[in-house]
Parts: sequence; C-alpha cells; structure tokens
Amino acid sequence: MVVDYMEESPSTRYNLIIGTDSFQGRETLFVTAIIVHRVGHGGRYFYRKRRVKNMNSMRHRIFYEATLSIEVASYLQERLSENGYRNLPVEIHLDIGSNGDTREIIKEVVGMVTGSGYYAVTKPDSFGASKVADRHSR
Repeated sequence: MVVDYMEESPSTRYNLIIGTDSFQGRETLFVTAIIVHRVGHGGRYFYRKRRVKNMNSMRHRIFYEATLSIEVASYLQERLSENGYRNLPVEIHLDIGSNGDTREIIKEVVGMVTGSGYYAVTKPDSFGASKVADRHSR
C-alpha cells in the first residue's frame, strides 16, 4: 500500500514518519501510525493496533512504543529499498517531551532511536505519535 501510494507520483519527494501511542484499559493498546508525507502535497497514513497485557509502568510503555516504531521503520525501510526507495528519510515521532512525566527519560529514548539510525522527533513536533496514532488509540 505504501509503495502503491508513492508510485502514484514517483517524481515527488517523500518522507516516512512512524509514531506509536498507547492507551491503558484492561489491556494496553498500542497504535503505530505510518505516515507517508508527500512533501508539499499532503500525505496518507496507515496504522496498526496491538494489544498486550496491561503495562502499568509509564517508562516501560514509552520504551515499548519506541521499540514498536523502530521495528516498523526497519521493516518498511527494508521493503521500500527492494522497490527503489532506498534513501527515503525516516523520522520516529515519540510521544515524549521536555515537559510532563516523560521529561526524565527523554534522553534515553531519543538515544535509543538515534542509536538505531533514525531521526527522533519529540513533543510538540511529534504529531505522528501525539496526534495521528493517538486518534486511533482510544
């Protein structure tokens, strides 16, 4: 689906944005958004949901969100490179920021993402996680 969308306008520049958000209920629901940004012409997003045993630790949830985003980004990069999109810029949007409860782990999570070879974006600019994924996590 991602490649099909990109092949509709192959001469356009694209960015790939991956973000995950979670919601606590009886289980913890994780939603990973895959946003294909057609630079200057909008974009399209896809998402997947994963339910896991309840995670009460915010720290554990945030690291799991980052891990899911990195896994999806790695998988997509591999598949896209098979289709001629080897140098597609990839951003991981994290639902963390320098204000609020997540400020104490921001360096660790950003380090994990950048150490995996991706560009990390945090709040307030991380719309992939804090807006798109969040929309489908309730």
